Formats: sequence, structure tokens, C-alpha cells
Amino acid sequence: MNYGDLKTHFDALLNRSDITAALTTIFVDQGIARIQRQLRTPLNESKTTYNVTGSTPSITLPTDFLEIISLYANEYELQRITMKEYRKLQQSAQQGKPRYFVREQQNLLLWPTPTTGDIVLYYYAEFPALVNNTDTNNLTLVASDLITYAALTFAADYFLDERAQLFETKYLQFLSEIQEQANDQELNGGTQQILPAYQYGDY
Repeated sequence: MNYGDLKTHFDALLNRSDITAALTTIFVDQGIARIQRQLRTPLNESKTTYNVTGSTPSITLPTDFLEIISLYANEYELQRITMKEYRKLQQSAQQGKPRYFVREQQNLLLWPTPTTGDIVLYYYAEFPALVNNTDTNNLTLVASDLITYAALTFAADYFLDERAQLFETKYLQFLSEIQEQANDQELNGGTQQILPAYQYGDY
């Protein structure tokens, strides 16, 4: 469904004579915002590559950033550390391939400081905003029912509608189905193994 179809379907399910076009837009947008706070699937995965050509102690997170999945430079997966640990490392102005990072507001602080190469951020992103009725994004194309019932939960609160619990139950059902499908996809195509607690080669 596109944005306009979503709002039309929402109005039909809500079936109230006192709903307005402005309220419909607000409820649908609130529903999408709620979904973005909870859903973590390939639908909202994104990737940004930072090309480092000089001393780069930090990188700026994308404007649609929600949560880090992975941060790596060449063959290294960067390890997230605490600010306390980072401040200790920072006392040594070391340059080279970054191995650690910490988040500070909209920046990721890196150590050692890279001077060349690519840094790749794989992350969960906000869905592209819907403005025009013809607009779509991954969520509207795959999970229009989830958006509709998320919007209905906000409408039920606003109107003190007795169907509030029904709308909430349906929303959680659709959310669980989509999240479980994504989780299952992550497990397909490889053998799951339990790693030993100890590596005897370490002794």
C-alpha cells in the first residue's frame, strides 16, 4: 500500500464519523514511529561507508540512525567500549587501524585514530518519511497491516474507543509475526554451534 491507501484503509477499519483527515495522518505517523522503536528486521537495515583520507578521530552517525548492528574497518570488527575505557586509551594519541569505538551523542569516537581506508557502519535505520499519498517505503509495502493497527491503537486512546484492547492485540500479533520471520531468516543457511566456554590453547 502507499501512504494514501494506508490512510483510507485505516479510516475504514476505525469506522468513525468524527475522524478527520488531519487526525488520520497523525495516527498513521504515530503508528510508524511506534513500529520504528520496536521493530528490528532487514526491512530497516542500512549501510554507510566512510572513506577516510586523513586523521579521523570520529565519524558522524547518519540522520536516519536508530541502532548499530556492526561497525568494521577492513578485516576488523570494531569493539564497543565504555567512555571510561575510551578516555584511558585516548591518553595515547595512537594512529592506525581502529579497533574500538564509543558513542558520544551523534558521533562515534574511534581508537586508534584512522588515517586511511574505509569504515563501514551497518545499522538499523528509520524508514523513509511518507509525505505524498503516492509515497511508499519497505514498511508500507510489506507490513501495511502492522501500520494500520499501530495507528488504530493511538486512535483508540484518543477517542476512548472500547476496541482499544482488540487493536493492541492485533498490533502485537503482527509485530511478533514479522519479527519472528526476520529472526528465522537469520538462522537459515548456517549450522548453529555452541562455542566452548574455554579454549585450551589459551593456557
